Amino acid sequence: MLEHHALIAPGRALPAAGDADVHVRWARDDADVRAAQRLRHLVFVQEMGARIAPPRHTPAGHDADVFDPFCEHLLVCAGEAVVGTYRVLTPDAARRAGGYYAETEFDLTRLRGERAGLVEVGRACVHPDWRQGGTILALWGALAAFMQRNGLHTMIGCASVGMRDGGHLAADLWAQLAATHMAPIERQVRPRVPLPVDALRTGRPVEAPALLKGYLRCGAQLLGAPAWDPDFGTADLPLMLRLADLPARYRRHFLGR
Repeated sequence: MLEHHALIAPGRALPAAGDADVHVRWARDDADVRAAQRLRHLVFVQEMGARIAPPRHTPAGHDADVFDPFCEHLLVCAGEAVVGTYRVLTPDAARRAGGYYAETEFDLTRLRGERAGLVEVGRACVHPDWRQGGTILALWGALAAFMQRNGLHTMIGCASVGMRDGGHLAADLWAQLAATHMAPIERQVRPRVPLPVDALRTGRPVEAPALLKGYLRCGAQLLGAPAWDPDFGTADLPLMLRLADLPARYRRHFLGR
């Protein structure tokens, strides 16, 4: 049985946008999952312009897919409102789902030896009014604690980079980070629909999005070249983070030691 426990923001108070009753918890029922899906629709579809094809009978205004029923859904709540969310696919759940979501974008063959302790995180989003940084840190702290309690050691996921400029930023970012944050060859993966990075690179220095910088500061590594996701209009960089690789200050913050 997975151990969720009651969760609060670790280490420090979560910044509140006019409401002090802010806490982190796991979805308890379908209503909680629907609230997370409404937030995802707000961010991914209404704000970012993603084109989604949710399963039949999905209510209007919800972002949903076939993996959602197998996932644990982590929520940041301000009062009763969900203002941040992550979904988490554990190894057992991935087997029941027929694989990880990332396998729709990447060939994960080289990660076979990691699967017993491999958690996939995704669909991370925060309401526009709550993007002060503390919200995502609270989600990460809860996720790290969840992994430790359940004997899970490695997380994978994608950092999505918008392609409104045609993909040049994503290609330059990939070239820049591949030189400094690439995983060893035995853990690298291949995109199924590669972004044509060589054709799109400009050679200009670029700054990584805040969320990606946060992952890298925590010790994440790139697993390979970006995949192109035409539905979400993004280039997706595959990432891996092992709890053992957390720098000491993040280990203390997230795990209390």
